[in-house]
Amino acid sequence: VFQEMRTRECRFINGTEKVRLMRRYIYNRKQYIMFDSDMGMFVGDNPCGETQARCCNGIPEILEDNRAAVDT
Repeated sequence: VFQEMRTRECRFINGTEKVRLMRRYIYNRKQYIMFDSDMGMFVGDNPCGETQARCCNGIPEILEDNRAAVDT
């Protein structure tokens, strides 16, 4: 049985003064790619994730949508 899961979490620092958005993509209980709003880009956690992170970081629309999600 294969499972894919996506999680989103917001961490509030100093009340609501600073918000950090993290989107995690998990496959078979292992995280393979993550978007962190503090870095503003995707980061891969394994060789497969690094390839997907490079692909996602090369598409400006995906990065803009994820960076704008922090404000909403």
